[in-house]
Amino acid sequence: MTDSTVIYVAIVEDDVHLQNAIATAIQGSPDICMTDAVNTRAAGLKLLEKPPADVLLVDLGLPDGSGIDVIRAACSLWPTCAVMVCTTFADEAHVLQSIEAGASGYLLKDGTAGDMLAEIRSLYGGGSPISPLIARQILTRFRLTPLAAPGLVSALDNGEQVALSTREKEVLELITKGFTADEIAKLLLVSQHTIRTYVRRIYIKLKVTSKAEAIYEARSQGLL
Repeated sequence: MTDSTVIYVAIVEDDVHLQNAIATAIQGSPDICMTDAVNTRAAGLKLLEKPPADVLLVDLGLPDGSGIDVIRAACSLWPTCAVMVCTTFADEAHVLQSIEAGASGYLLKDGTAGDMLAEIRSLYGGGSPISPLIARQILTRFRLTPLAAPGLVSALDNGEQVALSTREKEVLELITKGFTADEIAKLLLVSQHTIRTYVRRIYIKLKVTSKAEAIYEARSQGLL
């Protein structure tokens, strides 16, 4: 469904005005294409039966339930898709639950549709867009309880070592050395999309949401 030049985006959002604003902004962007836009938890789960998008935007306060259920299901059914929360909830509980469920980004609904396109590109490129207020909460939580925050804990809590494939280790080692996704793709003679897929798999296996966390976890587990 995807190629190396277009980012395919699906949205689970019940705010019609925001949904339309994002759709309009995407229509004017040649590198982003909206595949689906639904407005309920049930429709979001049904959406996951289709071929995966590259990026999934999810609101948490849906009329028939929590968007966290959609995030969790997306990480299982669409493992190569990057999930970003777009919500009004700024409390710690929702933030940590979303990260634990598998979200790679968390944005509050205080930006413009144009800002959202920039964040979509960042997320697709391997980044983890997070609103400043949310980032401060995560950092505060991590400083106070570095081994207790859901989504930021070691993937070795059960005593088992994460198994990365040879290519995943190779990509991770290049990331550690500071290479970008584009540079890694050229070095390994594959597409940027393929590299992003490897990065998503590494994040999922290590239970992290950023390059810094991936490097920290890999080193703490002896994978690097």
